Amino acid sequence: MVQPQSFDLIFFGGTGDLALRKLLPALYYRHRDTQDCSGWRIIAVSRQELDREAYIERVHAACLEFIPARDFDETTWSRFATRLEYLQLDGNDPAGYFELTRWLADSSDRIRVFYLSTAASLFATICGNLAAAGLVTPLSRVVLEKPLGFSLASATAINEAVAKIFQEHQIFRIDHYLGKEAVQNLMALRFGNSIFEPLWHRIAVRDVQITLAEQVGVGERGEYYDKYGALRDMVQNHALQLLCILAMEPPSSIDPNRVRDEKLKVLRALRPFTPEDVRHKIVRGQYRAGAIRGKAVPGYLDETGIPEGSTTETFVALRVEVDNWRWARVPFYLRTGKRMQDRMAEIVINFRPVPHAILPGNDTGDVNRLVIRLQPDEGIELHVLAKVPGADMRVKPVKLDFEFGETFKTRQWDAYERLLMDVISGNLTLFMRRDELDAAWQWIDPIHAAWAAQGDAPKGYSAGTWGPTASSALIVRDGLSWREEG
Repeated sequence: MVQPQSFDLIFFGGTGDLALRKLLPALYYRHRDTQDCSGWRIIAVSRQELDREAYIERVHAACLEFIPARDFDETTWSRFATRLEYLQLDGNDPAGYFELTRWLADSSDRIRVFYLSTAASLFATICGNLAAAGLVTPLSRVVLEKPLGFSLASATAINEAVAKIFQEHQIFRIDHYLGKEAVQNLMALRFGNSIFEPLWHRIAVRDVQITLAEQVGVGERGEYYDKYGALRDMVQNHALQLLCILAMEPPSSIDPNRVRDEKLKVLRALRPFTPEDVRHKIVRGQYRAGAIRGKAVPGYLDETGIPEGSTTETFVALRVEVDNWRWARVPFYLRTGKRMQDRMAEIVINFRPVPHAILPGNDTGDVNRLVIRLQPDEGIELHVLAKVPGADMRVKPVKLDFEFGETFKTRQWDAYERLLMDVISGNLTLFMRRDELDAAWQWIDPIHAAWAAQGDAPKGYSAGTWGPTASSALIVRDGLSWREEG
């Protein structure tokens, strides 16, 4: 990856949770591991009344908390801190941007990245104010954090407003799951090895499962989360993007638009849900009080910021079909939820059983599977049958386990490290194009419309479980079961 030597990276929402917990620690690592960072400048923008020293102290505390002790060094930190600036600015106030204009006056020939880590409702206003202040140059880029909109209509309004200021090649719609090492390796696994392509279709694959499970609840994000829910917060972006990479046709090259063309075809091939399908092929749930790792936790309705009687889902499971020749009649099961039994993100590809089992022990349909683990320990497992040592011809399932950290003996980049460097380098491969986003919302919106019309409350599930029992029934109807190994 080519890393530009000179850039200005301006974080709107620079005192927010994402900036302090993920973005700035990611930049600490890249600064530490890059030979020449003399041209780096990182400007945090926020409404909070802070001077630079107070902000540096806040970032220092965040890095101590979110960077493992083995990776944090005070000397390295001091060098990184020299790249940081802080500017108090209200994104809604046009007058405030002229101070930023003064700061950037001598850098119009440098790469300029505006990272909008704010509410999506501010995206259009901030972009308009940047343009009015003359801050948008041909070398400027804008990063839009999810969720981008609440529906197709709201996403369209935001995209049209941003498109008046930035061209499509300057807009980076970010989804951090696409920066994970295991997702990158899914591309390498599929398109760098000839042994998998003959198996990557309906003839060999029985079903596919994508699970994105969290043990945490909504925490301090209750007010935000209640407006979106699991379907908008996780499925519309993370889960669908993983499905696209998994199911897309091989692109002609890794050119960003070639890759995104193929992802778009998958989104357009997703079978729409009718209101009746929503009843029978989708399960939504809401966590109740329970226990996580032996510690009692409250139910969703008792969390801070949640209105009484809320029907927002914290869990959703879907049976999805891709209507094309490669995947016809292969069910894709998507599942995501909060307060689940384990923290886990993985893709499971279950292959069809052998047509005629002749070996003792080869009497199950769940023998051959490929598991791509996204978290907590990124890696790949291939499950096969092997002979048990001894005189008899007996076989049992075994797994070939490839862990990235163990194999390569190097620290893996955090997803935001890769994505931030891609933005600065101008590489759009791992970012959503506008037509992708539109296609995803076109598929998601009818589900919400059906829920609203049906008026059913989400099914309850105890915190610390794998969700509502109905989600098991969803897959059991096909004679299958979720893989629930931690």
